[in-house]
Amino acid sequence: MGIVAGLDSSPDFTRIVVCDTDTGAVLKQGYAPHPLESAEGGGRPADVDPQAWLLSLGEAAGGGLLEGVQAIGVSAQQNALVPLDSHGNTVRPALVGNDRRAQVAAVDLIDALGGREAWAQAVGCVPQSAQPVTKLRWLARTEPEAARHVAALMQAPDWLVWQLLGRPARRTTDRGGASGTGYWSAATGSYRPDLVEMALGHQAMLPEVIGPAEPAGTTPEGLLISAGTGETMAAAFGLGVRQGDAVVSLGASGSVMAVHHEALADPYGMITSLADATGLHLPVVHTMNAVRVLRGTAEMLGVADLEELSALAMKSTPGAHGLVLLPYLEGEKTPSLPHAAGTLTGLRRESMKPEHLARAAFEGMLCGLGDALDVLRGRGVEVRRVFLLGAAAELPAVQAAAPMLFGTQVVVPQPADYAAIGAARQAAWALTGQLPLWQGAAAQVFEAGEELAVGQAVRQQYATVREQSHPGAFS
Repeated sequence: MGIVAGLDSSPDFTRIVVCDTDTGAVLKQGYAPHPLESAEGGGRPADVDPQAWLLSLGEAAGGGLLEGVQAIGVSAQQNALVPLDSHGNTVRPALVGNDRRAQVAAVDLIDALGGREAWAQAVGCVPQSAQPVTKLRWLARTEPEAARHVAALMQAPDWLVWQLLGRPARRTTDRGGASGTGYWSAATGSYRPDLVEMALGHQAMLPEVIGPAEPAGTTPEGLLISAGTGETMAAAFGLGVRQGDAVVSLGASGSVMAVHHEALADPYGMITSLADATGLHLPVVHTMNAVRVLRGTAEMLGVADLEELSALAMKSTPGAHGLVLLPYLEGEKTPSLPHAAGTLTGLRRESMKPEHLARAAFEGMLCGLGDALDVLRGRGVEVRRVFLLGAAAELPAVQAAAPMLFGTQVVVPQPADYAAIGAARQAAWALTGQLPLWQGAAAQVFEAGEELAVGQAVRQQYATVREQSHPGAFS
């Protein structure tokens, strides 16, 4: 029996799982938070010394956790840009997360290349403040001295792999990580160094993009290190999603992604064309509003938590007695309505009850995500089942409404470290040369069944209100 390890370096912590190479069974686990200082206001910092990632990695691997491990895979936070000088040292701390400082830089880059469609055709995505290409433009504009010393660019998973290998001359990345940079195209499988120069002001060395099963190298101690990838790609691989599957993530905002056989260029910028960890593609559509809609409604109704809001919603019926909530509380990205506000319609005396507003909040959130799912379906993406992720996926009101509103089977996986498991699965692939057929995630499965027609009616009610309030939003 062989064993492999997968580590996930998220924005806040490192988690390590040690798995059986043949079955994927988790044998041991380790965890450690990153030693980070809070940003002003108590939030996450936008600048992080990458050494913090190594320190927590070492702590998580303590106690002989990796004893006997033959290969390691690395998953790490996406969009964390590590700028290096000609000696391989960091020019400045890594730029991480959704860096709002770079919002103006994103607009500058869109204009510089000739608009959103030009970017979509070039690299499959339109610059946003989180992406490395946009952070490069921000760096060049606000810290020109630091920008001049940038000789090489890496992202968090690439940098961690490179450090584990002892900082060799060869620097690598994978398709998944490269596809989120804004200067690599999933459609062509190649970099656009001209976009790096446009953003940074000069060329910089970029890591070699290697195949999903190709090892990045071997440590001096003989430990195999696989290609590594971003958290999104690793989590999809760990879940075992395949063509015909979509993944809906319920955070404060939402995202919908699906496995597809080709890259999708979207001139409207609603689809971000990422690559997955297996050689296929992961088109992603984001919404600005998901669980924040539920939390806002809970506060409005004076209920204690989302569990109580769910119980209240279950006292209502599909369609919420005619109440429709357009959940555009923070504006919206899908459809593109950046300055919109939420809309509540259908108020009648009989509908003005807390349970109906609670139900309308759940249906509005899920219909908004259903719109995002339909963006992918409209481009030929097959969706036979939907994996629903996030703590809100456990709520009975979500589980009752999602299958009928999405029009498909809904799978709610049990909580697990899927990104770390995906990294371990990649390590097993690199070690054995065979794609590991590990057992899929343990999950609850919900079917639309006889309520499919009811769900379609609710979606139509929602679409009618959306079109009346925001005509042509999806045209």
